[in-house]
Amino acid sequence: MLPVKICCIQDREEAAMAIAHGARSLGLVSQMPTGWGPIDEVRIGHIAASIPPMVDSVLLSSKRTAAEIIGQLRITACNSVQIVDAFPASGYAEIRQVYPGVRIFQAVHVTGMETLSKAQELAPLVDCLILDTGGPNGQLGGTGLTHDWNISAEIVRQVEVPVLLAGGLKPHNVVQAIETVRPYGLDLCTGVRSGEKYALDAVKLKAFMDAVASV
Repeated sequence: MLPVKICCIQDREEAAMAIAHGARSLGLVSQMPTGWGPIDEVRIGHIAASIPPMVDSVLLSSKRTAAEIIGQLRITACNSVQIVDAFPASGYAEIRQVYPGVRIFQAVHVTGMETLSKAQELAPLVDCLILDTGGPNGQLGGTGLTHDWNISAEIVRQVEVPVLLAGGLKPHNVVQAIETVRPYGLDLCTGVRSGEKYALDAVKLKAFMDAVASV
């Protein structure tokens, strides 16, 4: 089955539920300028400490300097970091120098075909690209909205690093998304959550994983 990353994990119970359903990566969202799901760094570290080594504990960061992200990694002890905003090219090497074992994910917000050249520039600098949908007000992911999957498919064809597809994925559309884009893996948050508090929903989670496994 394609690797699946469940994002916006709120506590150890949600982490355990996601892992039990087959998640290979868990996203832990630090402070963000917009969007749902951020938790404080000490809480992220508490959850990350409960995640088995074979599962990625992914710190999501909107920080724009290597020093700030290194500081977050020091507190959270996550084994991966997902950078969700613009970031200096030299910053990736700075992070690797301090944390050589940490995998670096870079989010790319798919807007149009111009996103292809941006993805090609970033690919050699990171371990994985995440193709996501940005919000109309500059929201850095977590929108629950899809984008043009044909553009994402072209990016997958033309870069040499693993690509995770994100943005509006749900049990009813994930098969089409996989068949169109052919990504390395998938990344989602709101598509498997319910209620006013966006709690992780075991029924939706199972339906999503079953749909992925059917492809």
